[in-house]
Amino acid sequence: MYVSVYTPAEVVEETGFSIDTLRYYEKIGLLERVGRNAAGQRRFSQEDVGWLGTLRCLRDTGMPIAKMLRFAELVRAGDHTIPDRIKLLEEHDRQVREQIDKLAERQKYIHNKIGYYRSQL
Repeated sequence: MYVSVYTPAEVVEETGFSIDTLRYYEKIGLLERVGRNAAGQRRFSQEDVGWLGTLRCLRDTGMPIAKMLRFAELVRAGDHTIPDRIKLLEEHDRQVREQIDKLAERQKYIHNKIGYYRSQL
């Protein structure tokens, strides 16, 4: 079976994370130890890239690193933690919904300002 491996540059391109962020995530345990080739260069697996996609989503929606670490810990602990993962993600989803609602309110304000300024022309 052929397993795809990715260089750090390919992972940066794929995920949008910087090299420094990838190293940091590995250092703090958010990303499990990345494999290395014979020359000691990092080689990321398809699973690593998929996990980084999850982290990208959580980070982009404002999840703090501490909660991301908790989520990673739950995932690694096994399927018996699925109820806890659901709870953590549902809590995060509520926070994302609140952010969206606040942004929608602020967008209405901006639209009103635009309308007002247009009426002044």
